[in-house]
Amino acid sequence: MDKVTIYSLLAYIFNYLPMKKSKIFFLGYYGCQYGCNPKYLSEYIVRNHPEWDVVWGFTQPEKYEIVGVRKVRYLSLRFFYELCTSGVFVTNYRMPKFYRRRTRQTYIQTWHSSLRLKTIEADALDTAPAHYIEMAKNDSRQISMLLSGCQKSTDIFRQAFWYDGAIVPTGTPRIDVLMQNNGQLKTKVRQRLGIDDESHVVLYAPTFRENHRLDAYNLDIGLLCQSLKSRWGGSWKVLLRLHPHLMNIPLEGTLLSCQDVTAYDDPQELLLISDVLVTDYSGLMFDFAITRRPCFLYVPDLTTYLNKERRLYFQLEELPFPQIASNQEIDSTVGQFDNQQYLQDIDTFLKKTGTFETGNACEEVYRCISEHLST
Repeated sequence: MDKVTIYSLLAYIFNYLPMKKSKIFFLGYYGCQYGCNPKYLSEYIVRNHPEWDVVWGFTQPEKYEIVGVRKVRYLSLRFFYELCTSGVFVTNYRMPKFYRRRTRQTYIQTWHSSLRLKTIEADALDTAPAHYIEMAKNDSRQISMLLSGCQKSTDIFRQAFWYDGAIVPTGTPRIDVLMQNNGQLKTKVRQRLGIDDESHVVLYAPTFRENHRLDAYNLDIGLLCQSLKSRWGGSWKVLLRLHPHLMNIPLEGTLLSCQDVTAYDDPQELLLISDVLVTDYSGLMFDFAITRRPCFLYVPDLTTYLNKERRLYFQLEELPFPQIASNQEIDSTVGQFDNQQYLQDIDTFLKKTGTFETGNACEEVYRCISEHLST
């Protein structure tokens, strides 16, 4: 008997146990993460609605100390018990095939971005593996409520997901932290990373390539820092956040001069402390746009990426972020950055995509949960 069959059998058995309406179960990236939308919704509920029993599943529960939360080990017997007997279940990634939502259980799919550049799901059938598509179709059948950060995302979800239920315009829970006054959290994160008060922060956060090679990450870090200093002054600290798929790949070249924060659980905290973001095709650019701080796209492999990796929902020229095609363009692109024009471009883009972000997404999501449970 294989593992999937065993897990499906356990879920089937535990689904017969009484369900607790006021228990909410959270899972981030298959138990590997305390971050993204589940984290911020969980913190809101713990802070404002202590009557809820809040449970998280982690692959390494001993790694986390979280006030007001119970923890269970991912795929343990206790995990299946807590998941199957929870009134509400929240995740940001597709659930494995063993999951079957109970009739009265509410499954909230938050997804893991406010908007995306790369095509997903049915729009990426030519690149997505067959086992993932099967899992995605099963997951879509279980969803009670799908969250959206903007009208463009709603349109993408309706087109690309195998889902025809409610897509609610709540905004994105993980965006709230970028729109609110979080001076204390900024200080805490900087201290945790050992960044002094005088240094400016630039976050380099490229997405992964299917071959997991690092060739496209040849950004000249020294030249970047020199250009940023010439444009804005001060000293600059470079943080490197690779995609979780590249967690254990050894760094090489100029990346060795960065502070590697790939293992840092919550990229939103990294965005919060960053004065500048450099990325390529990652949806983090859309989160960072809310801060209205400068973002640059370093895309030396654009033609190759479009031909061999993923199609995009936008032409790069439609985006408000300046492009850098090679290291030779870094100094001129950064030096000519026009902040006033950039802010106008950001506002135009947010209006075009129909943003729902107000900084109160967690409150809106909780209201939707309460209304759904009362029906």
